Amino acid sequence: MQTGSTGRLEPAWEKRAQFVANYIPAGARVLAMGGGTKNLEKYLPPGCDYLPCDLVSRDDTRTCVCDFNGGQYPDDQLQSADVVAMMGMAEYIYNLPGLICRLGCAGRPLLVSYCPSDTGATTTTPNDRGRVNHYTREQFAGLLRHAGFRLRRCEQMDGSKWLFDAVLESSVSAPAPAKRVLVLSYNNIGNFGDRLGYHLIKSLLPAQAVVTHAHFNPWNVPDENFDLLVLGVGNSLFAPLLTDKLLALLDRIPAKIGIFGTQYREDIPRQRMQAVLSRLDHWYARYQEDVFLYGHDSGNVTHLGDWLINAFPLTRGKDGALLRVGAEVLQQLPLDRTIEKIQAHRRVYSTRLHPLLCALTSAEAVAYLEQRENRAATPSGKFRSMLLDVFGRSMPEDRLWEVDREAVAAYKSFVKRQTELLRAKMATLL
Repeated sequence: MQTGSTGRLEPAWEKRAQFVANYIPAGARVLAMGGGTKNLEKYLPPGCDYLPCDLVSRDDTRTCVCDFNGGQYPDDQLQSADVVAMMGMAEYIYNLPGLICRLGCAGRPLLVSYCPSDTGATTTTPNDRGRVNHYTREQFAGLLRHAGFRLRRCEQMDGSKWLFDAVLESSVSAPAPAKRVLVLSYNNIGNFGDRLGYHLIKSLLPAQAVVTHAHFNPWNVPDENFDLLVLGVGNSLFAPLLTDKLLALLDRIPAKIGIFGTQYREDIPRQRMQAVLSRLDHWYARYQEDVFLYGHDSGNVTHLGDWLINAFPLTRGKDGALLRVGAEVLQQLPLDRTIEKIQAHRRVYSTRLHPLLCALTSAEAVAYLEQRENRAATPSGKFRSMLLDVFGRSMPEDRLWEVDREAVAAYKSFVKRQTELLRAKMATLL
């Protein structure tokens, strides 16, 4: 549709073609309507097929000849195209709403240039004087919406032209309103499990979640409004964390969910623990023993299992040397390399909980030593709880025992199902 003197037009066409090419993916079939001069073809990314369509064929037989003002449309090319680019012609279409509706019926993404009448730009080309429609920018966007398109971007290309990047409304999901999520955990220390939970929690949150991470010690919760509090990332709650500050935080955020277990239970004041649990919309407990001890008669408690096992695929270790895992996992070691190293061994001895959980998915035999970090030197209890969940019984400390792989596989399946319930619950709370 571009006619008249091209000497003054071609520099502008070149710049616009370069601009439009930035929106086109490699390998796409591009129908260029009004593209007989083929400026766009030179700037397309690798692997693209260029399908020109114009009023005249100009210099080869590739161009599909159509008179848009005469009601002719490139229907076959529209069906095969991945992207439609309409440059330098929309101003000269008498029935522009009809043409855009025809493109909407084809269901292809549309890149269209247009010079809105409300931009204040000065006419600079002979063709501008021949335009037959004079839509404002908002009116032109309205034509697109009426044809079923959603406008993704509207960007100024030069002093007069704007690029409208539109996709069919039915091909995209409506953007959900942003929701602010506070995740309170212990991931600021070097501990393997707490750091791993920091990453896994993001896979559960809906796309619209805007996440802030805060910590128990030092307490660095911002004084801001949040839509959801996630208490824990699979870590343990124990007596020193059950503070008045925590209860006040639970009171001020409308939706709350817990993902944690417990340890050193003899030191936990039952009344304080119940005060925390009663404020949660739901608690996804790490262990069955957690449920029995604190949530037996509560309707807002579900046995999740240790969901960090989702990060450990079932495999088989090859290295026969005994791997000993201890306090070195507190030293900010790379998580992926730590998992690879643990899973490379057939025999693993661990004094840390989640390295042992990792070893269960790959080793033939494991041994463990319970953590004893409180003043009374009593065991944390979390190793025993985990083993009861996985194998249905506790195991002796400080002695290698054979891993029941079928039991581990069954436990992984259970946790996976429970994790999907957790994901769905988060979505409903937001």
